[in-house]
Amino acid sequence: MRSPSRCSLFAVLHAAVLVVGCGSDKASTTKQAPVPAPLVRGSAEPVAAEPPAPAPEAKPAPAPVAQTEIAGGGHDFTAEGNALLTVGACGGGSAPEGIPPAVVEKHCAVITTARDAYHNKWVKPASAFFADHVPKDIPKKVVYPFAGGDLSTALTVYPDADEITTLSLEPAGDPRTISTLKGKELEAALAKVQYELKFLYRVNFSNTLNMIEAMRGGALPTQLIFGLSAVKLHGYDFVKLRYFRIEEDGSIHYLDDAEVSKAPAVTTNAQDRNFLFSNAEVQFRRPGGRIQVWRHIRANLGNDKSKGIGPGLADDPRVVKHLESKGQIAAMTKAASYLLSWDSFSIMRDYLIKHVVWMVSDATGVAPRWGKAAGFEYETYGMFEEPHIPAGHGIAKNWRDEFKAEPKRDLPFRFGYYDKKIRNHLIIMRRKPV
Repeated sequence: MRSPSRCSLFAVLHAAVLVVGCGSDKASTTKQAPVPAPLVRGSAEPVAAEPPAPAPEAKPAPAPVAQTEIAGGGHDFTAEGNALLTVGACGGGSAPEGIPPAVVEKHCAVITTARDAYHNKWVKPASAFFADHVPKDIPKKVVYPFAGGDLSTALTVYPDADEITTLSLEPAGDPRTISTLKGKELEAALAKVQYELKFLYRVNFSNTLNMIEAMRGGALPTQLIFGLSAVKLHGYDFVKLRYFRIEEDGSIHYLDDAEVSKAPAVTTNAQDRNFLFSNAEVQFRRPGGRIQVWRHIRANLGNDKSKGIGPGLADDPRVVKHLESKGQIAAMTKAASYLLSWDSFSIMRDYLIKHVVWMVSDATGVAPRWGKAAGFEYETYGMFEEPHIPAGHGIAKNWRDEFKAEPKRDLPFRFGYYDKKIRNHLIIMRRKPV
């Protein structure tokens, strides 16, 4: 989710893709930079004088064993995840050893106030809307491109998803620093998390420039903390954390103990380390429920190579291969700088058109110009006449005509961008039955 005031920079940064399960801040080659090499007794006749044996006491059927993790191996960062949940995401529990409780209490007083306000003002009305509008029979695999740090909206729309994949320029971040930051360094790192998380809760999308600084060079893994905060906010329990990279065939390789042991020390450049830990998997569940999965992939979703960022999807198709392996999906996007209407992002747009069954967006989603030709129908809510940023001017008439052709439907909350007249809008795109 992106800031309206930063669209031009965001578009430049997205002109190519860099998917790094392990890498650096420098321009990459087509291949991902690798991390170093890296559970009766019977009787013929009855005895009349002997009373019959009492019937055995009925025992309840054994409770099903709760699933504890998704298979795949890899280094277990769950301890660090729990610490980050408590300290950064304010998920409750005692502060880890070495972190003063007063520091956590001060940080979390701000975060919990902002989170509670966001939950009451946005999550409650949005959850009620989506409970009524999201079909029960759509795919349980969700893809959210241009997501910024926003897992929370995905969990609002798709609370029962088996897996949610978010993609953005920002890395999940190095989780090891939670055990090393002390004193003023820890307070400064928490202050950065606090500022960005409050911004997200207040306006429900993220500022690109701020996200770049906070998540690429952050002393704490800010992107990961945002996700853990969403898990807490929506009432799930955190289960497990591990990191991965995407292989040439699109499959996932979880970073193993040997690879992690050779990662740069936490005292080295933060951006290098955060890029190494770009892609994270968080397993979570409702209390007593099944495991659900959130995977975040650091990816620039443009078609072509761009200086300082790396190859685009045309030259490095690993992300597309990974997404295609999911088959049919549900999807969403919002506040995405209208990039899906640009020719330079056609590969990502085409992927969505080929694989989406049901998708929700603001006017930065897949426009009718492409969707209707591919067999989709649209349902609009709120009002849209003109985009409030120049990046959307090229597709404005297409959306305006669609809204005019649709019945007027109210929208009781903001979903991503508003239009030029500060009016909320939302679009449902669904594939027509064959």
